[in-house]
Amino acid sequence: MTPRDSHDADAVVADPVVTDAALPPAAGGDTILGRRYRALTLGIVTVVSLIAFEASAVNTAMPVAARALDGVELYAYAFTAYFTASLFAMTLSGEWCDRNGPSAPLFTGIAALGAGLLLSGSAQRMWMFVGGRAVQGIGGGLVIVALYVVVGRAYPRRLQPAVLASFSAAWVLPVIVGPLAAGTVTEQAGWRWVFLAIPVLVLPPLAVMLPALRALPPGERSPGMNRRRILLALAVATGAGLLQYAGQDLSWLSLVPAAAGLALLVPCVLRLLPAGTFRAARGLPSVILLRGVAAGAFVGAESFVPLMLVTQRGLSATVAGLSLTGGGLTWALGSWTQSRPRLEPYRERMMGLGMLLIAASIAAVPLALADSVPAWAVAVAWVFGGYGMGLVISSGSVLLLKLSRPEDAGSNSASLQVSDALGNIALVGLSGVLFVSFGGGSITATGPTTSHHPAAFGAVYAAMAAVAVVGAWVTTRLRPVTE
Repeated sequence: MTPRDSHDADAVVADPVVTDAALPPAAGGDTILGRRYRALTLGIVTVVSLIAFEASAVNTAMPVAARALDGVELYAYAFTAYFTASLFAMTLSGEWCDRNGPSAPLFTGIAALGAGLLLSGSAQRMWMFVGGRAVQGIGGGLVIVALYVVVGRAYPRRLQPAVLASFSAAWVLPVIVGPLAAGTVTEQAGWRWVFLAIPVLVLPPLAVMLPALRALPPGERSPGMNRRRILLALAVATGAGLLQYAGQDLSWLSLVPAAAGLALLVPCVLRLLPAGTFRAARGLPSVILLRGVAAGAFVGAESFVPLMLVTQRGLSATVAGLSLTGGGLTWALGSWTQSRPRLEPYRERMMGLGMLLIAASIAAVPLALADSVPAWAVAVAWVFGGYGMGLVISSGSVLLLKLSRPEDAGSNSASLQVSDALGNIALVGLSGVLFVSFGGGSITATGPTTSHHPAAFGAVYAAMAAVAVVGAWVTTRLRPVTE
C-alpha cells in the first residue's frame, strides 16, 4: 500500500501550526464539513483517495509487472525509486509552498504523478519502469507536503486533528476497491492498463480543489527558497540512490558507488535531522527516529507480500493484493483509537504496543511459506500490523507538535518527513539486498509457482521484524527527561 505518506495523518510540514486567533470566526458550522470548510475538506479527501487508490492498485500489479519485464532482481528499486525521488520533492515542495503558497506545487505534483504512471505503464524495460516510479515519487512528494500546508493554513488548530483523521478515512474505500480493480484489470487486460488508466482519475481532484484553494486565506510567505536545504535533500537522494545501486550489484566494483553514496548521505542527513536522532536521545529526536523505523520496517516487509503470495503460493494478483486490505482498514482504526482524549496519558504506551504488534505481524508472515499454513494467515497478520501502524504513526505527529516550539514546528515537521523517507529508502533497500542475496532475483519464470525461494522472503521478514523490535525500544525514550 505504498506510498504511505498520505495515509499518515500526521506528517505535518511547512508551518503547520496556525492558531485559532489567526483565522476569522467560523461560519456555517465550525466543523470540517461545515459550510465554511466543506469544499476544501472534500477536495483534500479526494486527492488523498486518488493517492490511496494509486498506491493499492500499483502494489497489486507490481509482481506481475516485474516478472513480465524480466526484472524481479530490481523489484525493490520500483519502491525505493519512488521514495528517493519523493524525499527530494518533499523538501522542494516545502520551500515552494513557503515562497508561493501550496497551489502550484499541489497541481504540479498531481500532473507529475499522472506522467509517472504513463511512463511506467508504457515501459519496455524494467529500468524504464523504475524511472516512471521515480517521476511518480516526485509528484507524490510535491502533493503530500502541499496538502499538509493547506491543512495548516486553512483550518484552526482545534480542527486539524479531525482533518488529519480524514486522511486515514480516505484510504478505506481505495484499499478495498483498489486491489480488486487492479487485480481484475491485470488478469483480464494486462498490468499496463493499471498504470495507464489511473491518470484519468487526476481530473476530479483538480475540479474539486481549485475553487477551494482560491478561497484560502493568504499566509505569510518567505522572501525566497532555502537553496541550502534543497541542495542537502538533493545530496541525500543522490547518495541514497548510489547506495541502492551498490546494494543491488553485489561486487567489488560496487564499493565505489557505495562509498560515494555514504559520503553524500551521512553528513547531509546529520544536517537535516535534529541532533541526537540516531542515538535515540530522549524526547523529540526519538519521536523523529521512530517515524523512520516504523514506516521503513512496515513498508519494507509489505512491499514483498504480494510477490511472495504470487510466486510462492500461486495466488492471483487480485487475491494477493487483497491480503493487504485489512491492514489499510485497521490502520485507520488505529489512528482513530489514538485520537480518543481519554487515552492521551497513555500515548507512549500505545506506541510501544503498536510497535510490538508490527513486529509480531511481520514475523508471522513467513509462516505462510509453508504449504500447511493457509495463505489467508497473511491477511490476518496484516490486520494487526496495520492497527499498530495507526497507533504509532498518528501518535508520532501529536507528540511532534507537543514537543515543538511554535517557531520550530515547520523544521521539526520537515525532519519527521525526512525520517519517514529515509526509513523507507534504507529499509526497503535493505529488504531488496537481502532478497537478491538469498536467491530471490532468479524468480523469473512466467508460471506462478515454478520458482521457489522461501529463504529470500524469510530473510526479508526476519530483518524487518527485528527492526520493529528496535522500534519498540525507541518508544521507551519518547518522553523527555524534564517531564
